[in-house]
Amino acid sequence: MKDSNFLKENNARSIWHPMAHPADSRANPPTIVTGAAGVRITDIDGHEVVDAVGGLWNVNLGFSCQPVKDAIAAQLDTLPYYSTFRGTSNDKVIELAEELRDFFAPDGLSRAFFTSGGSDSVETALRLARQYHKIKGEPGRVKYLSLKKGYHGTHTGGASVNGNANFRTQYEPLLPGCYHIPAPYTYRNPFNETNPERLAQLCLAALEDEIAFQGASTIAAFIMEPILGAGGVIPPHSSFMKGVRDICTKNGILLIADEVITAFGRTGSWSGSRHWGVQPDMMCTAKAITNGYFPFGAVMIADAMAEVFENDSSGKAAIGHGYTYSGHPVGAAAALACLAETKRLKVNENAAARGAELFAGLQGLAEKHDIIGDVRGGHGLMCALELVSDRATKASIDKPTIATIQETAYRAGAMIRISGPNVILSPPLVLDSADVQTILSALAAGFQAV
Repeated sequence: MKDSNFLKENNARSIWHPMAHPADSRANPPTIVTGAAGVRITDIDGHEVVDAVGGLWNVNLGFSCQPVKDAIAAQLDTLPYYSTFRGTSNDKVIELAEELRDFFAPDGLSRAFFTSGGSDSVETALRLARQYHKIKGEPGRVKYLSLKKGYHGTHTGGASVNGNANFRTQYEPLLPGCYHIPAPYTYRNPFNETNPERLAQLCLAALEDEIAFQGASTIAAFIMEPILGAGGVIPPHSSFMKGVRDICTKNGILLIADEVITAFGRTGSWSGSRHWGVQPDMMCTAKAITNGYFPFGAVMIADAMAEVFENDSSGKAAIGHGYTYSGHPVGAAAALACLAETKRLKVNENAAARGAELFAGLQGLAEKHDIIGDVRGGHGLMCALELVSDRATKASIDKPTIATIQETAYRAGAMIRISGPNVILSPPLVLDSADVQTILSALAAGFQAV
């Protein structure tokens, strides 16, 4: 490995970082992470902290999950790659599909289409939704509905259904036929409604109004995160996703659950859809499916949708979509080992318990610091603090102040993620109570510094 002087001198010189301005990365070089173990990461200077970001929502089992590492190494020795395009398959991907069928049976999902990651999974679901309606003889169903504040990756299709201008404005024009309804976001919404249940009903009414305006016969699918993640950890009222499911069913619209973040235990349930008691038509997964150790994803598909494709005799159901690395045998081996460990450790239960501790601690911080405008969480290990410069007006915090909080927290023992005015926390699902307290004390130091 190059020495530390070389790495520091060339940090961000030849690389453009995702979700960052190239000039800012040069002016404020990124933290160089060189090691990790358990739920902690170590930087190039030897500073060790609890990773309250969990890699990027994906290292659910921490950085020392040996069964996944062993599975990857063994598969590289046996079959490092082969395509699953028409005519070929591999043993690991067949085994994985059967395991996922069992795991997602309570969600009503029984078929898997494998991808290289979350954005790929969203793109796949959007495309299959249109194809489904064409097979059924409704080729006019081409539009998509989604939530403002929702995040669905960065491919053109995903960016088009995204509900945040940061991922849209500089890349327009995007895909036509994408429409957004207000999110059930109690802190900021166009209805000035702070009651979660009433807000859910207002948003559902807005959905029905948009469907009526567009015409149900023109809409292919509604895509949503069961709990909005990158948009600032926005949990809806328990009635909301059920209401969306009912409206979609009534209007012949497919419901796509984007569970790239929420699948595999993060909400305290094995899936976000299951958390709300809903069965979607498709579910997008990735991230924790391999614990972040290998780029991989899967779109899970419901029986009723699968039957339309599998019973087709016209040829319209031939899938003209896929990726070079769809069903990669190394990724499949990693996912098999990861799924076994995920179930063995019952990480959903730990996520629920530790998430309750973290959420309570964050509420305690809000009582002490007026800079915290809103605390969101309460459903497993996904929480957020929305920071403001004025609680009365809800004016957003300035960038230098939130950057100081992040840097101070890091020096005090925890890596946190900043997104706009939000501090987002998504630590590994295997952390313990002491780790939770480390995160909270680091945040306290950050707030005391401003």
